[in-house]
Formats: sequence, structure tokens, C-alpha cells
Amino acid sequence: MSIGMRFDEDAARRVEAIYSTPDVIAQRQAVLHALELRPGEQVVDVGSGPGFLCAEMAQVVGASGRVHGIDISESMVTMSQRRCATLSHVKFRVGDATVLPFPDADFDVAVSTQVYEYLSDGDLRTALTELHRVLRPGGRALILETDGDSIVWHATDRARMARVLAAWEEHCADFHLPPRLSQELSRAGFRVGRRDVIPLFNPTYDPCTYSYRLIDLIRAFVPGRHGLTRDEVEAWAEDLKRQGEEGSYFFSLNRYLFLATKLA
Repeated sequence: MSIGMRFDEDAARRVEAIYSTPDVIAQRQAVLHALELRPGEQVVDVGSGPGFLCAEMAQVVGASGRVHGIDISESMVTMSQRRCATLSHVKFRVGDATVLPFPDADFDVAVSTQVYEYLSDGDLRTALTELHRVLRPGGRALILETDGDSIVWHATDRARMARVLAAWEEHCADFHLPPRLSQELSRAGFRVGRRDVIPLFNPTYDPCTYSYRLIDLIRAFVPGRHGLTRDEVEAWAEDLKRQGEEGSYFFSLNRYLFLATKLA
């Protein structure tokens, strides 16, 4: 796997804070609505992160179903296990999206959020083949990814903002995956059905928003990349804070949802 950002304990806590915001809670609700889970279904979450979605899917499939989360980060798996400790039909393990530790045709449903953009082209195709393998015929897969070109983030120093975003792009292997994801899913044997967009829009500088929490993640990652010093990155973050105080803050980003079915 090709990973620019390592999800150690500190990064895992930052991601957990982002996933706790109303923006991402609404995103999970959109994912659940699109999945149309039923009681008793068997679900795998590839790249389960802090475990919020697994916990919510478990409530829908009930004790007659099961939810398995897999994540490459031990810190994320530990966090998820704590979150779902009272749910006996939810299990987590450390693992790689390119080698899923499950039998063939083991699941009715698969979901993956912000995972495949971390893979090189070769690993992406291997991972989608693995996703196809562990689903039953007729099983459905929901994939949610971001395209970095969808980010609109107002800054008084536009050149510095462009450098920060260019450096942030290095946190994953392909920050522009969505335009070609339908083709890659078809190549792996899926029939792509629904495609949709989930916007994350923050017109205010607010601690309870996605972009506010994203600032901390970027601030920790980009110094030393694209010639950015830590002082420049801090000045970038202060500029955003000042815009919030002046009422001129603006952030928008799109998540792209793909719902595909494994052909019989």
C-alpha cells in the first residue's frame, strides 16, 4: 500500500475529532440511506477508521447480522474496539485493503470511506478485486472518496493557500480518484449504479465543523513539504482564524459516492 500519512495515535485522535462533527455525521447518514441495510445482513467496512459507521450499521443489521471492520492503523482499530465494546456482533482487526482476511463471498455489503485514494494504481485494482471476491453475487459495495480539485477554501494569501493544498495532496496516493473510479469498479467486475455527491460546506469558522478540524490535520502534515516552513503553516492557520473573526470564512469540499453491485 502507498500511504503518505501515517495514522498513528495522534493522527487517529484528529480523525476521530473530524468524524465527530455534524458535517461527517450527516455524511454517515447519507451513506446509511444509500446502503439500505436490512436486519441480518453481513457487512464489511474496509478502512473502518474510528468505528462510527460500524457502530451505526450494527444498529441497523441487528444481532442477527454482523459487521467486520478492517483498518491498517492499529490505533484506529483500538479506538474502534473501545467504541463498539458492547456490540458483540461487531469485530475489528488490523488488515490491508489489498489482502482482505475473509473467505470468498462472505458478505452481503461492503463499504469503504476515504481508503482507495491512499493506494497506488496497482494496489487499487488489487483492492477492488479483493472487495469483489469477498462479496456474494448481487452484493453491493459503497465507496466514498474525495477529489482535491473540489476544495474551495478562501484565503487572503492565495499563493500560500495553493502551496498548502499542494502539500496536503501528498497525504494520499491519488487525491483525484473519483473521475476514474467508475471505470475501475467496472474493470473489477462491478456494475456501477448510483453515483452522487455529498457536499461539506462551512461558511463559518466553527470548532464543530469539518474544516476547522481539518486545519489541525493539515497543520501537522504539511510543514517541510513544498518548501513550507512551520511558521508559514501557522500563519496560514491564523489567517483562517482571522477570517472567521471578520465573518469572511468560506470552505467547501465534495465527497463522491459510488454504489456498485457484484454481478452474478
